[in-house]
Amino acid sequence: MANPVSLHPYNTFHIAASAQQLVIATTVEQLHAAWQEARHQQHDVLLMGEGSNMLFLEDFGGTVILNRIMGIALTETATDWHLHVGAGENWHQLVCYSLEQGIMGLENLALIPGCVGSSPIQNIGAYGVELKQVCEYVDVLDLENGKTFRLSNEACQFGYRESVFKHHYRQGYAVIAVGFKLTKQWQPVLAYGDLRNLDSTTVTAKEVFEAVCQMRRSKLPDPAVTGNAGSFFKNPVVQPAAFEKIKEEFPTVPAYPQPDGAIKLAAGWLIDQCHLKGYVQGAAAVHRHQALVLINQGGASGAEIKALARHVRETVAERFGIWLEPEVRFIAAHGEVDAVGALA
Repeated sequence: MANPVSLHPYNTFHIAASAQQLVIATTVEQLHAAWQEARHQQHDVLLMGEGSNMLFLEDFGGTVILNRIMGIALTETATDWHLHVGAGENWHQLVCYSLEQGIMGLENLALIPGCVGSSPIQNIGAYGVELKQVCEYVDVLDLENGKTFRLSNEACQFGYRESVFKHHYRQGYAVIAVGFKLTKQWQPVLAYGDLRNLDSTTVTAKEVFEAVCQMRRSKLPDPAVTGNAGSFFKNPVVQPAAFEKIKEEFPTVPAYPQPDGAIKLAAGWLIDQCHLKGYVQGAAAVHRHQALVLINQGGASGAEIKALARHVRETVAERFGIWLEPEVRFIAAHGEVDAVGALA
């Protein structure tokens, strides 16, 4: 059997896990062939983009396939721009490309790590914009038969960090391209953070982009320098009664009302109120500037990151009665496992 391949360069947590085999696929045909070959060898298969939202709990016992299908095609109508983007393209580079072409609408999503193919799976979002607002369709490969098909925005069943790709299309399918529809009647989204300080009547998309980059760089560690996967936990959504109970003690609690009457809270704020910012456990730590980010200070194992996440989750639950759910995907020896169950 071939020597295991290190996954350290391929996950932003910089976990020193390995896989039995690693294949880089640059075409749909290569992706399908790699999956078929791995199945023929009776290997477990893990499809990866840039490994920016994964925590390897241990070595992966099968074949990792890196999706590097590239390409950007631009068309337009009188009212909209349409982008067809290969799943392997870097997300932030797509945002930069769109602005260079004079296309607005992705600027709030600047500096989100990862590749385009991962964006619909998580329904990525930041500073008031989610992928579902700009996604027109997702092209998918059925790995069993090699056929491709297209899902409309509605068929993707987007929710908060949620989509059909975490359920029905979780196994045996691969995102190969994403279509974007961006209106030429651009309206800036300035409801979050320092964006509130910008003048909606004069602001440009480039200025929004620069402000978002400044905010992210000031709060979030660079994965190239410090191992992390960005926001580790989802922002919890609670019922009004639970929110009012917290508000009694913390009148200034950040809160974001949802269409169904529920209230979204800031997970980072909850963690911060537990005085966990900068908390260190082994080689893992809660980032000192942004409590929502767990970091690998150097040499941490996936088990150490998981132990820290469990401590954070239990501390918040004890203080607020709210059980945080990981946004990061947990990968064990045979593939993805339930992250909440892993922390229980």
